[in-house]
Amino acid sequence: MFESFEELRRFYDRLPRTFTAEDVGRPGLTGGRRHMLVHHFAEHPAFDCELARRQPLTARKRARDGETGD
Repeated sequence: MFESFEELRRFYDRLPRTFTAEDVGRPGLTGGRRHMLVHHFAEHPAFDCELARRQPLTARKRARDGETGD
């Protein structure tokens, strides 16, 4: 799916503040893999992200210092 962790990080950085499994779609990512990727972003400590909803599966990047929330 991704050649390196840095490529995955750049992909994450380009996602909107709130995103769904549909938003992470790209060639080679089936429905199940898109859902797995959203969960990965929410669970991996390198990504400041959390699950916002389960239906539809939605994640939200946490606000950084100085940023306002939704």
